[in-house]
Amino acid sequence: MDSKRDKDQDAECEKITAVLLKSRTGEFDLESILFLKLRGVGKIKLVFHFKNALLFLNNVLLCLLGIHDLGCIGECINLERLDLSGNNITNLAPLASLRLLSVLNLSANRISNLEPLRSCEALQNLNVAGNIISSIESLHCLQPLRKLENIRLKDNTYNFTNPVCRSASYRTVVLEMFPNLKVLDGERIVGRGSDLYQLCKDIDDTIKAGLYKNGQLIEHPDCKPWVDDSYWEIKRSNNAIIEEAYKQFNDVLHECRLLNNRATHVISQTERSMSLKKQPKQYAI
Repeated sequence: MDSKRDKDQDAECEKITAVLLKSRTGEFDLESILFLKLRGVGKIKLVFHFKNALLFLNNVLLCLLGIHDLGCIGECINLERLDLSGNNITNLAPLASLRLLSVLNLSANRISNLEPLRSCEALQNLNVAGNIISSIESLHCLQPLRKLENIRLKDNTYNFTNPVCRSASYRTVVLEMFPNLKVLDGERIVGRGSDLYQLCKDIDDTIKAGLYKNGQLIEHPDCKPWVDDSYWEIKRSNNAIIEEAYKQFNDVLHECRLLNNRATHVISQTERSMSLKKQPKQYAI
């Protein structure tokens, strides 16, 4: 009996149903859903392996039961933002009816064909990092999307990529294919960036220039954070739009913290390396 119940629950997690959508959003009508996040829906089945901790972690991740059937999601015809990252999706056909969709996150799935997205004429922001898109030709179907200005095929923060990104000419060809693109793989394109981008670049260059004098790295006292840890905290709201903005801000903040940790690690390694070089060489007599 328990086994049958588990199978029924697994099936519900693997396929998007009206019940799942309504329970997730609190909406009674699928056409009323504007924002939807079904990131990595499902249970994690733990597979114990004590010989190798890393292998154990991999087993846990591989056993993540995610959505692979988009089911009735095409009935959410007014959907504007959709996050389906971290699932097992291969077929995007049900998304073809989402003409108002502007932001779509499909990272960490098993997608190789983007053709159904050709009909998503309002699409502005597309994240397909961490899939199996193998060639530039697979991106041709996105060219009719005139509003598309942000594409992510790889994400260094989470080590997500696609086979197509291995090509040496990948970046150049993509930029030629999409002349209206403003952001590629999380990096604002040089020459077409906003005033804010240029300002940040100038500040960054100035800071880098101030770190060196006569080609030597200048030692600075330990720097303190420019704002308190609680500065970025946002009060929760029952408003769906504000709540969605809150979630997106938290995602960005999480990425910033990961990048900060990496930067701190690199700086620490560089300082250690330079301190070793400054030590006088000792010769045995």
